Amino acid sequence: MLLLCAAYILPGMFGRDPWRHADQTAFGYMLAIAEGRTAWLAPTIGGLAPENAILPHWLGAASIAWLAPWLGAPLAARLPFALLLAGVLALTWYTTFQLARTEAAQPVAFAFGGEAEPVDYARAMADGALLALIATLGLLQLGHETTPELVQLFAAALALWACAAAPFRGMRAVAAAMVGLPLLALSGAPSMALFFGVAAAVISARSLYPEARRFAAWLLAATALAAALAWLAGTWGWRVTVDGSAAQAVRLLRLVAWFLWPVSLLAVWTLWRWRRQLNKRHIALPLALAAVALAASVAGGAFDRALMLGLPAFAVLAAFALPTLQRATSAAVDWFSVFFFSLAALAIWVIYIAMLTGLPARPAANVAKLAPGFQLEYSPWALVVAGAASVAWLMLVRWRTGRHREALWKSLVLPAGGVALAWLLLMTLWLPLLDYARSNRPWVERLAPHVPAGACVWAPGYARSSVAALEQYGRWRVVAGTTLAPDCPVLLRQVRRGQTEHAAPPGWRIVTTVSRPTDRDEATEVLGRAF
Repeated sequence: MLLLCAAYILPGMFGRDPWRHADQTAFGYMLAIAEGRTAWLAPTIGGLAPENAILPHWLGAASIAWLAPWLGAPLAARLPFALLLAGVLALTWYTTFQLARTEAAQPVAFAFGGEAEPVDYARAMADGALLALIATLGLLQLGHETTPELVQLFAAALALWACAAAPFRGMRAVAAAMVGLPLLALSGAPSMALFFGVAAAVISARSLYPEARRFAAWLLAATALAAALAWLAGTWGWRVTVDGSAAQAVRLLRLVAWFLWPVSLLAVWTLWRWRRQLNKRHIALPLALAAVALAASVAGGAFDRALMLGLPAFAVLAAFALPTLQRATSAAVDWFSVFFFSLAALAIWVIYIAMLTGLPARPAANVAKLAPGFQLEYSPWALVVAGAASVAWLMLVRWRTGRHREALWKSLVLPAGGVALAWLLLMTLWLPLLDYARSNRPWVERLAPHVPAGACVWAPGYARSSVAALEQYGRWRVVAGTTLAPDCPVLLRQVRRGQTEHAAPPGWRIVTTVSRPTDRDEATEVLGRAF
């Protein structure tokens, strides 16, 4: 299990740039803070303040300041967030373990004995929850980014563990709640901290455990503290973009279908089979967090990063479906996983060989068309790691189909192993291609010959991720607002490729037009002062 977690967490940490959009944006603020180019309390890039809370940016900035001389800035910023992901996996395991220990969650004792010991049963259920979380497709990319949402995810998992452990861990659970809910609010999700804190307090107050009933008061105190700190830090804000349209409903259904795969199906099965015990702690607590996250996603117009905060809760619910899962359903999950992930691994290997050797010709031509100018360099270590992962997958399939005493979590080992395999292959064999396509470095390198070193660049209308890339790779001073800085000799303007050339604004002349290597729609016009 630890090896599987390592195979899931470590790939993607090394040897890559921050990728476009949220990952690049967050890293841009962290780097600017660490290098002293902006203030810690009011960070900006290109004159633009962050859209999210600044507390998670401090975490990455501090890591860069301390570790960048030895690890480099991207890896230094990524390290604490990788530890947060590991913490989320561990907290999900321990949350399920504590909930499965409760009397209502235990299986019915056999007439003549022979049932599993309570602790052994709880451990098996916790293993199932951990596998379910790894198997979710929604956590795969978002969980490996350096974004504030990963801090929110850790805080949500910590708060859920505190509620689950209240009858057994006393003041440790209190301390976790007093940290988890305020951290959730300060990292940019105060409304979720408020709603989950109140819901968990109601559930705890109605518990059969006296320790849990006393814990309800602490939960209300933690919720009040979270609300107060969010107000002082200015992180309150409502992201409500739901319009009730059919298109948005379809988008939400599509998001839930792939983002929560396969835990959504198991969670629904849990709610059906345990429908007479929905008020029990082992169902009510994860259901509360899952419902709050789903509601936040709906309110945000199918916002995937809000739904991500409910993944630990969905994984816990999925684990409680395992004891009641029928053999035919388990076999269907196994066969689907073997077929899908084996085919995906084969496709990754075939395209890798095509990039390296030019054969088969069609995949090589497709790569050349989608990523013009890309040349793959042979990497022995990537080949060895990918080969070992593929052999491990074959051994896992052989173990699952062999004749042996079956574990309770058997239905989730192949989905989790398949996700880890696919991610590891992508982050080894395909990493140079993905970095070329999703990094902003190639775009800035094309701009560099036409922009003087250290110059001021006016980039009105550009997204924060592009501004962060211009500052990181180009080392230019960027002004992203609509008001021109008088000393900026360079103007960058976004244009649509294939359109008739726009006239230069008064006082400017068009120098050249540059496009991203993998962008077919937009290009960047470089304009200089017309003296």
